[in-house]
Amino acid sequence: MMTDYNIKQLLEESRFDFVNADDKAFVVAFDAAMLERGWGLETNGYYKGYMWGRYMLIYRKLGVKAKKVPARIYLRDNGIALRLFFSNIDKHRTYIENSPLHIKGVFSGTHGNCGHCGNEHEGSCKHRKTYTIDGNVYEKCDGAVFEFWQPDLEKLPDYIGLLAEFYLVRAV
Repeated sequence: MMTDYNIKQLLEESRFDFVNADDKAFVVAFDAAMLERGWGLETNGYYKGYMWGRYMLIYRKLGVKAKKVPARIYLRDNGIALRLFFSNIDKHRTYIENSPLHIKGVFSGTHGNCGHCGNEHEGSCKHRKTYTIDGNVYEKCDGAVFEFWQPDLEKLPDYIGLLAEFYLVRAV
């Protein structure tokens, strides 16, 4: 895992010229907020993005061999997308129900709705996330959910707060 990188320097490389200044500012601020919490980029700092965009930044816990990924940033031609990864959503229902619309809407909107694609194994799909928000039951496909399109600096505290809610930092 990479611990001695400079995200600002990385984004100044010509391969990232397609990323606009506002999006670069968000990535730099998000990276700093994640580092404060012990999360950082793995390997060389970025991967080819394949279907998600030109590149993606993958965050993991620094200093451990954890496979858990709380966040990715997709660097796309038409802007960036912040994707957060969550489990046990019902446990955090009150937090989500009281969140601003740009947070709550990702959980209660139609993007990522489960299409019951037939990926059932012994009666259930391991990719389906089922939870309740405001009394409504949602079924989402974990391959297409919890994406925040065109995130901006103004909303950064909300994204970090959401991550903190799901990924409690324990005192050592």
